Amino acid sequence: MNRCISCVWDDFSIPLKRYIKKRVSNEQDCDDILQEIFIKIHNNIESLENDNKIHGWIYKITRNTIIDFYRRNDKNHLSIKLPENLGNFKEEELSNNAEIASCLKVMVDNLPDIYKEAIILTEFQNMTQKELSEKTGISISGAKSRVQRARKMLKRMLLECCQLDMDRRGNIIDYKHKSSECKYC
Repeated sequence: MNRCISCVWDDFSIPLKRYIKKRVSNEQDCDDILQEIFIKIHNNIESLENDNKIHGWIYKITRNTIIDFYRRNDKNHLSIKLPENLGNFKEEELSNNAEIASCLKVMVDNLPDIYKEAIILTEFQNMTQKELSEKTGISISGAKSRVQRARKMLKRMLLECCQLDMDRRGNIIDYKHKSSECKYC
């Protein structure tokens, strides 16, 4: 790896701080998140095989760290609304997966509340389906059904809106909006 951590700090600290500030309102939380990001970068920079991918790699760490921050601070309270600007990316930061992810956020917001709750708790807050059943007071099979139905609804919305080309690992390599009037993207 040709990059030293101080070079990464010099190149990314200011843009990352700006990026975080748009998504987290408290200044101390922004500083804590930035510090956590650079610890992760420092601990994992040797695993980055291609210097050309450092930009996307760092912004992925940043986005995931912000999501972790919201998860940690909302354990006992279900926030049906995800932070509005969490999926927003600058054009140079945008990848196909990231853009589709921002569309999915809007799609999740458009699900009926019981399905929205099931997806947010299981997919974004890493709750098991058993924990979902206990929290909502329904059977385990009922919880599984809700999650499955929510996933099917999201898939249907996505496929109505976009034509996706995926690699064999399921990453989106290209997509095209089917209509310019898609209400999600």
